[in-house]
Amino acid sequence: MDLISLPVLTNEDSHKKLKVENRRKNIFVTQLDELGEQNTEQMKHIPVITECSSGILETGVNTLQSTLLLKKQVEMIDAHRKLLDKRHQFKRVMQILQQRRADLQHKQLETKQRAAKFEKFVEENEIKRRRALKKFLQEKQQNECKEKEKAELSTQLEQLQARRLYLQERVKKYKIFEEFLLKVLQVLPDNYLGYGTDLVTPIIRRHETLSTSRQELLQQLTSLTEELKTKQHHLDALKQQHSTYKLMSNQKLTELQTQLDEIKEKRKQLEMKLQMSVGQSRDQVEEMGNIFMAVRNLGEQCSLNHYGPLDVMDTMTMMDMIKEYIMEKADLEKRAMRLPDASSGTPGKKASSKSSSRPALKIPQ
Repeated sequence: MDLISLPVLTNEDSHKKLKVENRRKNIFVTQLDELGEQNTEQMKHIPVITECSSGILETGVNTLQSTLLLKKQVEMIDAHRKLLDKRHQFKRVMQILQQRRADLQHKQLETKQRAAKFEKFVEENEIKRRRALKKFLQEKQQNECKEKEKAELSTQLEQLQARRLYLQERVKKYKIFEEFLLKVLQVLPDNYLGYGTDLVTPIIRRHETLSTSRQELLQQLTSLTEELKTKQHHLDALKQQHSTYKLMSNQKLTELQTQLDEIKEKRKQLEMKLQMSVGQSRDQVEEMGNIFMAVRNLGEQCSLNHYGPLDVMDTMTMMDMIKEYIMEKADLEKRAMRLPDASSGTPGKKASSKSSSRPALKIPQ
């Protein structure tokens, strides 16, 4: 920025002059050592006021505008200098930030590389762990198989040792028989049973024959024992079945006996009802017989010629005839009672004679 030149004062305006002193040079540059010594002569120097404020006020009003202008120029130069300082500071800060950003990117790249290496390391460790675990399981399974084989071999060894002890005891037990056979061989003649000097073979053959017979007898005894057990089980089953059948038969017999008692009781009740019904039937038959006899007697007393003979007449016809006879008789009596006493001479006597000529109606008791 170019500096504004100050107004020139003459000798006449000596009272307006300010006492200034170029104590230091105010230079505004954007870069250090940029101008060099050649441009220092072309720089314009800003005077510095050394007079106090009271002296400046005494110079008068004429110097006020110039002073204010100088003051503003100084403030502007100061602001420009501060702005340049801020720019340099901002550039330094930006450079520092760029450097930090580059460092941060470099660190991020290194972190990514480390993370990739760590993931690869973790994967390798996982693969190694799986291999080790698989190998451990295989070795564990092999150890278990070996332990089982060891236990089986130990069991077999114990069994063989027990077998060896058992055989040793049997050898000790049968040692006396060996000694006895040797003594017998010493006593027997040379040509015993035609075997010459070999006398042990017939004894062994005899022992084998007896052992075979003993085995056969033991097998027969075992088979007979099994058969006996089977027959015994079959007998027990038959006994159980017989007991069950007997129990069921007793239960069924009890039920049948109960049914028989109920049937007998019902038969007694039916016999009593039959006797009562027979008695009632007899009474009814006797009553009906009396009724038929009464109807027959009434029919004989009330016979009418147009009904025919009584022998071939049924009961209903006979009752109709009796009814008709009674109605005629009642009608005749009504007519006879209606006739006056004056005219009741001869006809009345005839009617009375006719009525007296018929027999009286008798109902049997």
